[in-house]
Amino acid sequence: MESASRDDGRPSVSLVMPTWNAGPLLDDVLAAITSLEGTVFDELIAVDSGSTDGTQERLRAAGFHVESIPQSEFDHGATRDRGIEMSTGDIIVLLVQDATLQGADWLAKMVAPFSDPDVAGVWCRQIPRPGCQHVLDRRIRGWPGRGEVVSKRQLEPGQKLSDLQPFDQLMHSAFDNVASAVRRTMWQRFKLGPRRFGEDVYFGKRVIEAGLAIAHQGEASVIHSHDRTAWSEGKRTFCDHRNLRGLFGLVGIPTRQALKKALKQSAEEHVAYVKSLNLPSDQEGPALEWTKAYCKWQCWGQYLGAKAGANPSGLQGVLFRWLGKRLERGIG
Repeated sequence: MESASRDDGRPSVSLVMPTWNAGPLLDDVLAAITSLEGTVFDELIAVDSGSTDGTQERLRAAGFHVESIPQSEFDHGATRDRGIEMSTGDIIVLLVQDATLQGADWLAKMVAPFSDPDVAGVWCRQIPRPGCQHVLDRRIRGWPGRGEVVSKRQLEPGQKLSDLQPFDQLMHSAFDNVASAVRRTMWQRFKLGPRRFGEDVYFGKRVIEAGLAIAHQGEASVIHSHDRTAWSEGKRTFCDHRNLRGLFGLVGIPTRQALKKALKQSAEEHVAYVKSLNLPSDQEGPALEWTKAYCKWQCWGQYLGAKAGANPSGLQGVLFRWLGKRLERGIG
């Protein structure tokens, strides 16, 4: 749809949220959305993949327009594109179903960086939920390492993204649709899908390559983390590093020798961190067990994901495509 600006001259803002069997956390998410003050959403849209737990009914009761699709049609990029196509806002906020906005002025903070005409997208900090595994808590709080301030990434005049090292390319392009906002005119240039995983960084990369900017709004945050098994975290890491190899040529663990070294160093570092917390003995044991498994599957996920991202040919390619389909199952 075409954008519909407000009568007061401020940009209109739509919320687009993919959902599927959102569970009890959805109530907190909806309460935070309806508690916004000052700058509020002009439109609420959910694209639901056939929920059976009352998610659609709760969304409609909160004022959402709900578009229902078969679960088999879900795609991280294309599903969000579908919701945006239904919306009319000048700015579209993308939110996952288990991310709780922090503060009544959250939306005002997210919209503010768009006063810079070069800014195509804005994303914010995440704060882990209580009970999050300790090493994940530290990782989430530390990403992307820019603090609680507004920062912007944009290439210098005449600079190309490909001039940078792969990790620096990623840091310039970093974007996260857990809680983000995009300018409609920029989304029209850089659609998100179809993209099974990593549609947000895919958007960020093309924005940066075009000489535009991505802003990180460190003054705004959402409560968000997953209670996954260490194995599930490893599967997600495989998918992420397959994507990062394809987008930036990023390879964190290139060889079996490097893998062996990474397994040792990761375990030593993270186990030492958990021990430094001086947890009660009944908590430390399970935390250390989870941490050791996490380190193992994270390293293997990085190693195998990067190999899959190289799109090998022949039998190796067939095996990695089979592995990828297996590991994608159950990963949101």
